[in-house]
Formats: sequence, C-alpha cells, structure tokens
Amino acid sequence: MDRKTVESANRGRLRVEVRTEGQSEVVTPRGELDHHTADLLRVPLDEALGQGRTRLVVDCSHLEFCDSTGLNVLLGARLRAEAAGGGVHLAGMLPVVARVFEITGAEAVFTVHDSLGAALAD
Repeated sequence: MDRKTVESANRGRLRVEVRTEGQSEVVTPRGELDHHTADLLRVPLDEALGQGRTRLVVDCSHLEFCDSTGLNVLLGARLRAEAAGGGVHLAGMLPVVARVFEITGAEAVFTVHDSLGAALAD
C-alpha cells in the first residue's frame, strides 16, 4: 500500500493522506477544506487522475468543514473522473459537511456512502 501525506502551511488546517486500495485511490482530508487549503486536496486528486486512477474514494470522516471552494474541487474531480470512465465516491461525511452537499444539491451528483468500508466494497 502506497501512502503519502501533504499538509497546509496554516498548521493543522488540512492534512491529506493518499493511499491505493485495490482499484481505488483513497484520499483522506483531515481538517478544514476551504479557499486557503483547497489545493492540498486538488493536487492529489489531479495526480491520481493523471496516473490513470479513475475510481477515487474521498474519505470525509475526518473532514470538519467544507466551503464552496472545497465543493468545487470535488465537483471538478468528479467531472474529470467520469470523463475517464470512473467516478468519485464520498464516504463517511460528518453532518456539518453533509449539510453543505444537501443545501447545494451536490449530493445528487456524487455516489455517497455511509463509511469508507462501504465505498470500497461498492
């Protein structure tokens, strides 16, 4: 299992772990996803897609906040993954993050799972 971690310059705001599990690239953001930290998630998603990994699973169970910039990062990754024949699966969203997806209607365009295990089993 290959694993790497990137962190935000604003200590503790966002850390992103990436690992490969079977056919899925699992990306785990921890902390706050916003205008200032969005590239920390965008870069590993883009790298995974650039390497031909088209099934992306974003483990949201440690994502404490997501604003519109973070949402746009995920939407952009979804479009690129689907264009390559794959998709983006969101797993384990905390209620505060799930609410952003519900309010914007974005939950309708993603495959959403209750847990990482469920997303990997799908």
